[in-house]
Amino acid sequence: MLRALVLLLIVLNGLFFAWTRGWLDGATGIKASGDREPQRISAQVHPELITLLSPQAAAALQARSCLELGPLNGDAALAEAQTVLQRAGLTASDWQAQTSELPGVWALATIRLPSKDFQARKEETYKKMKIGFEYLSGPPEELPTMVLSRHASDKAALAALDALTQRQLKGLRVMQLQAPQQRHKLIVPKADSSQAAKLLGLAKEPALHGGFRACSAPAASAASAATAASAPASGAASSP
Repeated sequence: MLRALVLLLIVLNGLFFAWTRGWLDGATGIKASGDREPQRISAQVHPELITLLSPQAAAALQARSCLELGPLNGDAALAEAQTVLQRAGLTASDWQAQTSELPGVWALATIRLPSKDFQARKEETYKKMKIGFEYLSGPPEELPTMVLSRHASDKAALAALDALTQRQLKGLRVMQLQAPQQRHKLIVPKADSSQAAKLLGLAKEPALHGGFRACSAPAASAASAATAASAPASGAASSP
């Protein structure tokens, strides 16, 4: 019995001696020297990349700013801009999309003027009746065409056509100059200094149409607002 006890004490002392030398650190998971230098420094990966920030630099990193992009015309332009932001490392939770409806433009215009003589007679008639006009700038196949008024809806343009038809004016029509479309704005309401530098550095990306700038108004906290509106069908009408 005494012999077994002595043998056990020798084994225990041997194990303790091995542990104090650090030979059993990997087996026991408990370091004999404790978790202190220089072992912790030697375990660092690229310690030269670690720098201490001054209080001013730390405060700058915590600073937040509001940046916005737009307007972007149409859903395709919005999707392209969002793709650029995702490639830059931002996620959908970093920005908000605001949507508004850009009204269409309809014009009360003449038919395409077939000759210089016909054009001169039309100009003289409208001047005598004190009806303002301007010349359409495009498309080429419609030139020359005189525009008498512009309207935010085809109904308003048709009403103007009826009014001039009652004054015995002919050769007029309603034509759509611009279709209604959705306009989008992307807002990053709380960009930190790193994000802000990244966003401002994307200014040359074609899909971002000039890049981000400081918000013109405080960003809304709500999620993206969409304006649901169906685009009126374009139409053209000619008087007898």
